[in-house]
Amino acid sequence: MTASKAERNNPVSLNGILVPPGRRQRVSIPVARLPTETWMSLAVEVVNGRFAGPRIWLNAAIHGDELNGIEVIQRVLETVNPAKLRGSIFAVPIVNVFGFINQERYLPDRRDLNRSFPGSRSGSLASRLAYLLMDEVIKPCSHGIDLHTGSNHRTNLPQIRADLTDDATRRWATAFGAPIMLNARTRSGSLRQAAAKIGKTVLLYEGGEPLRFDPFSIQCGVDGVIRAMAAIGMLPDVSVPEKHPASAVVENSSWIRARRSGILRMNVGLGDQVTDRQPLALINDVFGGRCGTVRAPFDGTVIGHTNNPLVHQGDAVLHIAGIGPRAE
Repeated sequence: MTASKAERNNPVSLNGILVPPGRRQRVSIPVARLPTETWMSLAVEVVNGRFAGPRIWLNAAIHGDELNGIEVIQRVLETVNPAKLRGSIFAVPIVNVFGFINQERYLPDRRDLNRSFPGSRSGSLASRLAYLLMDEVIKPCSHGIDLHTGSNHRTNLPQIRADLTDDATRRWATAFGAPIMLNARTRSGSLRQAAAKIGKTVLLYEGGEPLRFDPFSIQCGVDGVIRAMAAIGMLPDVSVPEKHPASAVVENSSWIRARRSGILRMNVGLGDQVTDRQPLALINDVFGGRCGTVRAPFDGTVIGHTNNPLVHQGDAVLHIAGIGPRAE
C-alpha cells in the first residue's frame, strides 16, 4: 500500500533514542541498582510504523510471577512488520524486573507495583518504577493493554476487565474478543486507574496462573491483541484471527470462600456453567471425611479457581460470574 506524504509517521523518541518510521528498536531504561551495584533496567521494544496511526503500549509482568503476558507480547511482536504498521507500539514484556528475577509477585520492598501508580520520582522503589513507566511509555500513547494472570495459585479463564460504561473502552474490549468481558471498576493505585485518569483507553487482560505458561490463555491473548490493534486501524494488511463466539458480558461476579480448612476436591473447571446451589467442590479432612461443600451462589460461569488443594478457612476457592447479554 502506498501512503501519501501526509500519512507518513514521525520518529519516536524514548530515553534519548530516536526510532525512525519503519524501524524497530530495543531500549533499556535504567531503573535502580541492586546492592551488588548491578543496574536493573526496563526493557522496551519500540516498533515505529512507517505510516501514521495510534500509539499503543503493551505491558506484562507488573507482577513478577505472571508469565503468560510475556509470551503474548513476544508472539505479537513477531507478527508486526514496521514497514506496514500504522502507528507505533511500545512493548514492555517485563515491568517488575525485580520480582521477575526472584519469581515473586512483589518488589523487594514487598509493595504491589499495581497499587503504586501513578508513582513519584522520589518515592519508594515501587513508586519510582510506576512513575518511570507512566512517564516514558504510557503518556506518549493513546491506548494500552495490561496483561495479567491469576495470583497465589489461582487460575483465570481468559477475560478482559475494563470500564464498559465508557463507549470507546467497550468497543475496544469487544474487538479484543475474549471469552469473558468483565465490567470492572478500577482499583486505587492501579495502572489502569492512573492511565484512565489521563485519558488513555485501557484494557486489562487476565488469563492463566502465575509461573506457568497456559497455551489457551496465551493464544487468546495473542489473537485478542491483534484484533484490538486491527480495530483501531494499525494492521491494515494483517489477517485478523477469527473471533471466538461473542464475549459474555459480566456485570457481577463473586469469589466463593472456604468455610473451613481442609483438602479441596474440585468438581468443576474454567468455563463450566453452574446453577444456583450446585455443589462445586468438597472439602475433606486428612482422612477423607467430608468437612464441607462449596456451592454456587447463583447461576453463572466459572471464571477462576484455586489450583492449590490445601485451603484455609476464608481462602478464595472459586470465582463465579453472573453472565449477561453477549457483546456483538
